[in-house]
Amino acid sequence: MEDIQQLYFYGLIIGAVLTVIYILLSDILDGLFGFLDGIFNPTLILSFVTFFCASGYLLERFFPIDSFVIIFLSAGASLLLVTMLNVFILIPLSNADSTLGYSEEDLKGRIGTVITSIPEDGFGEVLIENHSGHISKSAKSFDGDLISQGLEIIVIDVKLGVLYVSERKSLENREV
Repeated sequence: MEDIQQLYFYGLIIGAVLTVIYILLSDILDGLFGFLDGIFNPTLILSFVTFFCASGYLLERFFPIDSFVIIFLSAGASLLLVTMLNVFILIPLSNADSTLGYSEEDLKGRIGTVITSIPEDGFGEVLIENHSGHISKSAKSFDGDLISQGLEIIVIDVKLGVLYVSERKSLENREV
């Protein structure tokens, strides 16, 4: 019983060390072994080994159960934990948007504030709040009107990095 308990303990240490090494070198290893990506996931395999050895060690140490039963219990618990890890953590993380950036097309229809007046035939600057902070962009009047500093604008179009904007008028000030 002591021998298998030590085997579980060494397996736990080796699994944990390999997991840390994989975390540190995952980009390099994924580049080298990218062709195996669809076949197996190293994160899940290392997690299974670590969970299996940890649960086997704990069951051997604290419960007087036959070692063959412990192997099956550990394998079942590890399979359950790895499945939960994959479904609830790894898959959502891989589907999550990994950037805080934006495309210029995303700015169409956004509301902002003029920080440098936009002359009738020239350029000014607008400030738009974004989920990752503030965006300051060059702007030109879509209608060819003067838009003074401090007024709210709406982005109509984006061409070559320049926002084409119109003054945002409230419903109370509109003429019928």
